[in-house]
Amino acid sequence: MPTRRAVIDLGSNTFHLLIADLNEEGVLRNVYRERIYVKLASEGIATIGDTPFSRGIAALQHFRRVLDKYGVSQLKAIGTAALRTASNGPAFILLARREANISIELISGDEEARLITQGVLAAIPPVQERVLIMDIGGGSTEFIIAGPAGVHWQQSFPIGVSVLHNGFHHSDPISAGEIYQLEDFLQEQTAPLAAALRQFPTHHLIGAAGTFDVLAEALKDPDAPLHPSSHQLNLSGLDELSDRIIAANMAERLAMEGIPDQRADLVVVAMILLRFTFKLASIDRVTVSDWAMKEGVLLGG
Repeated sequence: MPTRRAVIDLGSNTFHLLIADLNEEGVLRNVYRERIYVKLASEGIATIGDTPFSRGIAALQHFRRVLDKYGVSQLKAIGTAALRTASNGPAFILLARREANISIELISGDEEARLITQGVLAAIPPVQERVLIMDIGGGSTEFIIAGPAGVHWQQSFPIGVSVLHNGFHHSDPISAGEIYQLEDFLQEQTAPLAAALRQFPTHHLIGAAGTFDVLAEALKDPDAPLHPSSHQLNLSGLDELSDRIIAANMAERLAMEGIPDQRADLVVVAMILLRFTFKLASIDRVTVSDWAMKEGVLLGG
């Protein structure tokens, strides 16, 4: 009989719940999937604000009702950058156990990168070359360089979209000066990534969900072979899409097809981060993975 498992990913921007059955061959069958835009780091990552704190607890109480409905007994709830960093993260964890009967496990950035790698590599065709895996979160962004021989390098950076938005995106639309300051900050923060790419060069980016869902919606390559859990992109329209999003104000972004309303505030800094990464690694091929950390946890962690 398949084993029913669930994982909650308590991201700095989004809380995800995934319930799946895992058979003896290690194949996952999704039973239930939901995401709630809690935006835990919307008022900063040093301390969770009162309103996002309450939103987070309410989301976990809702998830508890869903877990009980589906008869889940094996649950892992994973706390990442916001809960690692926030001064009131321990208070949130205590209240989650008391109010929702959910025990949260805090993991390091390196462990987050490892779980992302496990999920992503299970979602895409077997890699025949080195690839750069990128998972953009709210509080942190993980980069992993992997290949047929395994993982060559990995690191978690404090450059999630909530951090970048709170630190640099103050004008609407974002100003040229803010873009310059943001790109300068990214260059400083990602120096270890630049060094790793010199040692292990790769031009194939594997993006894990989040902002990459926006790219997949707009740029999915209709001529690429179909795959059940990953998508190839046609990059010919990337520059135009990126420029249009970065130049838009909030009302214009809300009107754009393919951008969820809940991502309209953070998508600008996400596109600047992507543009920076593409240039840094000279990316010429992009695959979007439907799987990331949640699936990595369910596949055995």
